[in-house]
Amino acid sequence: MDYQTTPFLRYLIIQFELFVHPFTTLISFDRSENTPVYLQIGNRIIQLIQQGIIQPGVRLPGSRTLAKQIHVNRLTVTKAYDELTIQGWVESQGSRGMFVCSEIPVTTPAAFESVISGGIVSPGYAWHSKAYLTRPRLSTGYQMVIDEGLPDLRLLPKTELSRAYRAVLRQASWKGTLAYGEVFGDPGLRPLLADFIRETRGIPMHDSQIITTRGSTMGIYLAAMAVLKPGDTVVTGRMTYHTAELIFRHFGAKFKSLPLDQDGIRIDALEDICRTQPVRMIYVTPHHHYPTTATMPAERRMQLLQLARDYRFCILEDDYDFDFQYDSNPVMPLISADASGQVIYVGSFSKSIAPALRLGFVVGPTEVITELGKLRRLIDRQGDHTLESAFARLFREGEIRRHLRKAQRTYQERRDHFCVRLENEFPEINFIKPPGGMAVWADFSPDIPLRALLPHLSARGFYLPDPNNYSVHLNATRMGFASKQPGEMDQTLEIFRELINGFGQ
Repeated sequence: MDYQTTPFLRYLIIQFELFVHPFTTLISFDRSENTPVYLQIGNRIIQLIQQGIIQPGVRLPGSRTLAKQIHVNRLTVTKAYDELTIQGWVESQGSRGMFVCSEIPVTTPAAFESVISGGIVSPGYAWHSKAYLTRPRLSTGYQMVIDEGLPDLRLLPKTELSRAYRAVLRQASWKGTLAYGEVFGDPGLRPLLADFIRETRGIPMHDSQIITTRGSTMGIYLAAMAVLKPGDTVVTGRMTYHTAELIFRHFGAKFKSLPLDQDGIRIDALEDICRTQPVRMIYVTPHHHYPTTATMPAERRMQLLQLARDYRFCILEDDYDFDFQYDSNPVMPLISADASGQVIYVGSFSKSIAPALRLGFVVGPTEVITELGKLRRLIDRQGDHTLESAFARLFREGEIRRHLRKAQRTYQERRDHFCVRLENEFPEINFIKPPGGMAVWADFSPDIPLRALLPHLSARGFYLPDPNNYSVHLNATRMGFASKQPGEMDQTLEIFRELINGFGQ
């Protein structure tokens, strides 16, 4: 028998080490790790217990002794032992010392009936998958990426955000922050957010007219749930935000699409539809229409509001990146001129700051917001009040406004740089320099068929947004510029140029 590889011999060696150098060679930690040292020590002791190296009932070294052996402060060992006691791994027996529990907290699940291994794929009841809930192609796993218009996470005020989180969890009312709270959002954030919206968007609103959400998608979902019934007609642009369309379809809506021009949706075409059938809702992105980035002029906005009053339909206004306007004073949102309660307004900080910070908002008539609160309780008992409390602190300190101003200047410079490169080096791309936002709508010449180009790019580790996300007919896609510094942008576009040149060869 080869004793060098037997578990028994390894166990004897370890027990000898425990006898000669108790715990010194078995407990290790790394002070450079983010995990506190006392937790590393506790986790290591748990591993030794689970492996059978430290047996149930064994007396552990005293905190002073162990601290001296592994060269840490005695308080660190005390905190490790406290953590192990809370978890049920060790117990104090008074003056006798600290002992490993005779019954360690290991749960072994046992099925009461034998089932097949490998898990169950299909349910044992009638099941109808919703084929329309398609999943878009993701940009993860690629070496080079041109996204569809995402913020640069390096601009995130990480230090200030971390400090705000710490302050929220240290304040006297932290228990309230972590408990059940208002379904409409953190009460400390709502008035600050209302002030911000009134100031930046010119919306004459009361604090009761706002509810926080986990991003704009949730806002669209709640609005659709509140307003739509199966069979209602929803009007969108001929190209629109695909997820919004999926939401409307999920609630049984019928669709009518409007032609687009350089100013967004055509209001005359909408009026033709209204004359022939009832319209329940129109979904629009007046600022930087998604995906084409067109901005609806003020005159057309007033025509849309008048049409909504005449035919009594709801306008769902998705203003996903209002904060980034570069060339002039922005046209105010539709809701800022809405005197009859036709508009439900959706906004988001997930688009302007960081996608993982799920914070958005919906503004509308008080009765509608009250209903959204009732519906929100069904799918999301409340928002992330810890995040919202941290954002409230950042608003009070002026950090949100500072970040948005800094990001706007940065993204404007990157837009200008990106557009110059496209104009000088990509004659096959037709585009209009966007007045705001984080992406360019790039219309490729027929010589570069995007649907055939994508596999060529993917095979070489290069990601470009799929044109099918926006239209099955046009040879166009969105090309984001905000997330890359000029040098990174140059490198990406140089490789893109090379790949286009090599396409079809």
